[in-house]
Amino acid sequence: MTKRFIILIDFSEYSSNLIKYACDWSKQVNAEILLLHKTIVLAPALTDNESRQQIAQHANDEALQKLKSLAKELIPNIFNVSYSVSDSHLQLILPKFLAEPFENLIFVGLKGTGLIKKILLGSVAIQIIDSTNNIVVAMPKEINTFSHEKIFVAVTEKHPFNILKLNNFLKFIDNKNTNITFFYLAKPNEKIIGIEKQLRELSKIFADRFKTDFAIYEGHNSFDDIKKVINNKIDEMLIVQKGSRLLTDQIFRKFLINELIYDGQTPLIVLP
Repeated sequence: MTKRFIILIDFSEYSSNLIKYACDWSKQVNAEILLLHKTIVLAPALTDNESRQQIAQHANDEALQKLKSLAKELIPNIFNVSYSVSDSHLQLILPKFLAEPFENLIFVGLKGTGLIKKILLGSVAIQIIDSTNNIVVAMPKEINTFSHEKIFVAVTEKHPFNILKLNNFLKFIDNKNTNITFFYLAKPNEKIIGIEKQLRELSKIFADRFKTDFAIYEGHNSFDDIKKVINNKIDEMLIVQKGSRLLTDQIFRKFLINELIYDGQTPLIVLP
């Protein structure tokens, strides 16, 4: 099945690097590119429906031209590029594209402005993660080149790990020179026998295609320990699963997601 990158573009300063990163990745997997923009229609509150539709159409037409200009500037002609501009909610637009016969990755930029937005991963990213059953690639603003030498996969004991979705994601990754580390962040005095067994089994499952290992970071210095491994380098990726403690626990979000993603250059992959 044809691979496709659905890139959410808002014309902010983050958009250019997001496109560059996706294009660099697409060179390796021959993925098609869909640039998607959600138009914000500014119309007076008492505007009648016909007038509002005219205003929306004008805004959409302008955004489409802007989207094509951005693509012409940043995307080489070798790529198969399509466009979608709409003033409908993303939660209504995306399911239609995801129902098409493609293997999709959704790309969204992370905007690390303000502590609350950092903790919440940014409102748009969270909305997309919560409302879709598709893999989401959430990108910090500084990175624009694709690399996958080190992949760190966060695992939790209470939330069943979605092996199928991880397999789907790894179809987009060349197994040469790629090391996958399955890890768990343990609280002080937490029993780890069960999770250690799970990590070991996951490591074995993927060992025939990738270099794999596993690790448990426990105790009061678990955040410091993991930061010794995930160094905010562009050759790293962090994979978490929707509903895992790394996305739902305020403390873990603050220390791990904020410090490793927003203040660094680590792409965040969120599995359904």
